[in-house]
Amino acid sequence: MNRHRHSRRDFIKCATAAAAASVLSLRRIVAAARAEEKAPKLAPRFGDGRDWWFEKRFGMFVHWGLYAIHGFHEQEQWRARVPRSEYVKLAKQWNPVKFNPDAWLDIAEEAGMKYICLTTKHHDGFCLFESKHTAYNTMHTPYGKDIVKLLADACHRRKFPLCLYYSIADWHQPNYPNQGRHHELPPQAGDQADLMRYIEFLKAQVRELCANYGEIHGIWWDMNVDKHVDRSINDMIRQLQPKAVINDRGYDEGDFGTPERDYSPEKGFAPCFEKRTEACQSVGVESWGYRKNEDYYSDRHLIRGIDRYLARDANYLLNVGPKPDGTIPDEAAAILRRIGKWYRSVKESLEGAAPASHLTANRNVLLTRRDNTLYVHLQADPVGGAVKLKPLTVAPRKATLLNTGQPVECAVDMAPSDHVEHVGYLRLRELPVNTMANTVLVAKLEFDRPLETIAAPPGAADRDDLRRR
Repeated sequence: MNRHRHSRRDFIKCATAAAAASVLSLRRIVAAARAEEKAPKLAPRFGDGRDWWFEKRFGMFVHWGLYAIHGFHEQEQWRARVPRSEYVKLAKQWNPVKFNPDAWLDIAEEAGMKYICLTTKHHDGFCLFESKHTAYNTMHTPYGKDIVKLLADACHRRKFPLCLYYSIADWHQPNYPNQGRHHELPPQAGDQADLMRYIEFLKAQVRELCANYGEIHGIWWDMNVDKHVDRSINDMIRQLQPKAVINDRGYDEGDFGTPERDYSPEKGFAPCFEKRTEACQSVGVESWGYRKNEDYYSDRHLIRGIDRYLARDANYLLNVGPKPDGTIPDEAAAILRRIGKWYRSVKESLEGAAPASHLTANRNVLLTRRDNTLYVHLQADPVGGAVKLKPLTVAPRKATLLNTGQPVECAVDMAPSDHVEHVGYLRLRELPVNTMANTVLVAKLEFDRPLETIAAPPGAADRDDLRRR
C-alpha cells in the first residue's frame, strides 16, 4: 500500500516537474521570439562598390592648410578677424618640407584606422591640390607640390581608401556670396557675389578631384550655408567615382549623417543607427587644425566615443591637425597610438560584430555579438566593479576581458535588488574599473546556446511557485 502511495506521489512530482519544464520551455521560446522582434534594424547597405564603408568603419580625419602656420585654429581668418589681404600672404610661407604621406598612414594604421579623409579646401579657400580654376593653391607656393596627389599615390600603393573633404563656404573665391552668416565673412570689397557662378566653380574643382587622382572613396562636404539643393553635383561624383560615399552636408541628403564633437541627434537610447552614420571628433578640444599648446581630450573620452558609435553600427572619423612642416604633432600621434593599443585588443567586438544591446535592459553598457558570442562594452562610466546583464540568466561557458586576456568572474544568483522578480541574473564581477579607468573595458562572453535563449522568460519568478507545488 505504501509502495503504491509513493509511486503515485513520485508520479505527481515527475508530472509537475515535467509541466514546469514544459512551461519554462514554452516561455523561453516566447522570450526568444520577442528578442528577435526587438533586434535592431541595421542601416541599409548600398549594395554596390560603396559597401567598403561598412567594412572599414574607423578612419583618420585630417584638417590641414595655411592656418597651420600660425597654429591658432582652422577658422583663423574668421575667428581672429584677419583681413583677407593679410591672410592670403600666408601662401608665401607654405612649405611643409617634412610632409610624408606614408608617415601619416603609418600612424593611422597603428591607431587601427582603415581609411583617411583630407581637407582639400577649407573655408579659407586655399587648395591643397593643383587646380586650373584658382591660383590660390599649393602649386603657387614655395612648396610647389600637389598634396592631394602625394597622399593619393601613397593610399593607392597601400590600398588605403582616400576620401576628400571640400568646403562649400569659401572666404576667398570672389563669387561666393559671403553675407556675414555663420562661418562666413562680411561682404568683401571687390567681390562679385553670384551663387550660380560659384557653384560652377565648385563643380569644376570637384570634377578635378574626381578625375585627377585615381580611385576616390568619398567626398565629405561641409558648410552649405545657403542650404542650396542641386542633386546633379552628387550625381556627377557618383558617375566619376562609383565607390565614393558622400555625406549629408552638401547639395542633397547624401549617403550618411555626420554627428560632430560627441553630439548625437538621436533621442533616448538607440541600440543602433537605422540611418547610415559617420561621427567625427578631433583629438584637440579647441581646434581641428593644428593649434599651438592645444588642450587634448583624455584617452578615455576619445575611446568612449569611438566605442559608442562603432558598437552601434556607425563609422567614426578621428581628426588630427598636422603642423606647418607636415608632421603630426607628437602628442596627437601618441594619443592615436594609445587608442590603437586599445583598438587592437577589442577589435573583434567591433569589426564584423552586430549590435545586440536589445538583449539587456542595462543602459550603461552596449552589447555586440558574433554568433553565440556576446561582447559587453563598458562605454559609460562604470559605477562599480560589477555589471548586471538583466534579463540574462545563463552563465557563459567562458568569459574573457579582451583588454587583458584575463578571465572574468561570472555569477548567476539572486542579488538583494532582484527580490521582486526573485530571479538570479548574470553578473560580471570584480572588473578592473579602477586600475583600468582610462579606457573602455570589453568583456567577451562565449555561450553554448543561441543568445536569444539566455534571457529570463516572461514570468520566470513563477518557477519557484511551480517547484513548491
